[in-house]
Amino acid sequence: MKPQALRIIRNEHASIERVLSLLEHLQAELDRGGKLDLTLFEAVFEYMRSFADKLHHPKEDDFLFARLRARDPAAAALLDKLEQEHHYGRLALAELTERLTRFAAEDTPGNRAGFVEGLATYLRRNREHMQREETEVMPLAEARLTTIDWAEIDRAFTAHDDPLFGGAVRAEFRALHTRLTHLAPEPFGLGAQEAPPRPEPARRPEPLLQVRGLTSHYGRIQALRGVDLEIGEGQLVALVGANGAGKTTLMRCISGLQPVSGGALLFGGEDITRVPAHRRVTLGISQSPEGRQVFGPLAIEDNLRLGAFSRDKAGVAGDLDKVYARFPILKEKRKLPAGTLSGGQQQMLAIGRALMSRPKLLLLDEPSMGLAPLLVEEIFAVIKELRSQGMTIFLVEQNAAAALNIADVGYVIETGEIVLSDRGPALLENERVKAAYLGM
Repeated sequence: MKPQALRIIRNEHASIERVLSLLEHLQAELDRGGKLDLTLFEAVFEYMRSFADKLHHPKEDDFLFARLRARDPAAAALLDKLEQEHHYGRLALAELTERLTRFAAEDTPGNRAGFVEGLATYLRRNREHMQREETEVMPLAEARLTTIDWAEIDRAFTAHDDPLFGGAVRAEFRALHTRLTHLAPEPFGLGAQEAPPRPEPARRPEPLLQVRGLTSHYGRIQALRGVDLEIGEGQLVALVGANGAGKTTLMRCISGLQPVSGGALLFGGEDITRVPAHRRVTLGISQSPEGRQVFGPLAIEDNLRLGAFSRDKAGVAGDLDKVYARFPILKEKRKLPAGTLSGGQQQMLAIGRALMSRPKLLLLDEPSMGLAPLLVEEIFAVIKELRSQGMTIFLVEQNAAAALNIADVGYVIETGEIVLSDRGPALLENERVKAAYLGM
């Protein structure tokens, strides 16, 4: 899955290309002697000034280009050129606006030709610029930047939606949007002749895992008391609670490591309550356990290969490459004993080992435990990336704020019972959760 920022840049390029195509159409009309539509040109130029020059370009310069420049000094020449093009693009648009003003004031052959030629140059340079970004900068960024880099870049890009073509038209662009939708020719996707398509109603995902009335004991001590929980396909579901509340016990019941004394577990509609742990792995359940539990004396790569023990050999090498692409430090140290890794690196190894089984359901038990804040940020960036790829994830975490913030659904467990459930971000606003788990 591409980083969010790259997806947004491509979407923004597509929006800009729609406007450029409209300008190209208007240019051809003028070249054939057509009448100048001054109001439409002014609206389009305002969009390019307000969006491309004030939002799109600064995000690239200040975040994507800045991070890439720090990671790869050899990219400086390319980035300098692109940043200069951002600067000259503003100047070119200002000059084009002046030509438009002269042409509108007096439609002489010279003024018409000067505006049409300037417009053609502006279109060509914008398209060449976007092509360079997509064919040169983006592949380089994917190869050089780290997960932490992408987390910061993604935050910057997702904070600003395209004010004209995004999910919601921003107030300062509403008038411009109205002008474009009423003035632009229909073939360019800007016209208002047709009603917008009605959004599809949100569908509840099919349940992948269903926990029904689950109980579990340690001797005479009851650890789980009739737990009901559901995880839909493609969802990230978080379970939060205090130490000793039953979080890890529930996860061990799901993976088959802890005996169930009552209730049922359904996976893909199949009852797996009595299915042994190794068989659950082949069904598609894989766990990254609390405390990492890597095999210290074994090489890092051997630890990863153990994650694929239940699979045939086809595709294992390719999956190793995917893990190494996600965690480059593991590739760098792949021949070293796993015990030589730091705590954060061992957590990466534990997640990578779990991914090697190609799970349908990934169980993550306290992945941030004992890690420095910067490493916690990197681990959660990986979790969000996996979720964005469509992986179903059950996340058990003491860091309630971080877990619920990214969860589709959250559950709160206390003394072996589920006491609250809601959308993850909604639970962050729950007064009971704030008082008990967020220190608020």
